Amino acid sequence: MSGSVRIKVCGIMDPEAAQACVEAGVDLIGLNFVPGSPRQIDARTGAAIAQSVAGRIERVAVFRDAQWDEIERVLRAVDVERIQLHGDEEPEAVEELDLPVVKAIRGADAEAAERYPGAILLLDHPTEGGGRGKAWEWREAGALIESGYDVILSGGLNPDNVGQALADLGDLLPWGVDVATGVEADGHRKDPALIRAFIAAVRKAEGEEEAS
Repeated sequence: MSGSVRIKVCGIMDPEAAQACVEAGVDLIGLNFVPGSPRQIDARTGAAIAQSVAGRIERVAVFRDAQWDEIERVLRAVDVERIQLHGDEEPEAVEELDLPVVKAIRGADAEAAERYPGAILLLDHPTEGGGRGKAWEWREAGALIESGYDVILSGGLNPDNVGQALADLGDLLPWGVDVATGVEADGHRKDPALIRAFIAAVRKAEGEEEAS
């Protein structure tokens, strides 16, 4: 990791995109197993992607309100370092998972954050949810960061606005930032040039904050 803000690219659909993330300096990739998502992949594809970049980038399996036996089935086939949950999963069930958890919540909801004390919190659009590329008032995340939560900023980020999103947090920096739609070309395929531009914007903003 070349900076303190971790960069996660979600919705990786093929080994080529995963390799592009490794080459660009991405810290984490998300493999989407959510039924109905335009970026959904099956366990066989996920296994091929995960294997292609093993040991070179952190891999995250993404689920939403999945049955626990389905999560276990995927994890038997796909090697990952973390699990990301995007639904209404109960805190007690989340705590039973063996791998570290990223828990998505809607906006900077302090009450929701309190329910998942052991998880990294991915803050997405308060009403639109994940994967839709909708921007929101990212500065609201500052209160949770100040309270000591590890936060991943998400929702509508792209190379043009991620720098401002980080600047809006003042002297605070999130644990990470997450992007999917903002680095895609047609067909939800990741664009290596956009990935590089996104990383450059994050590192520039991060450097400016550390210098101030």
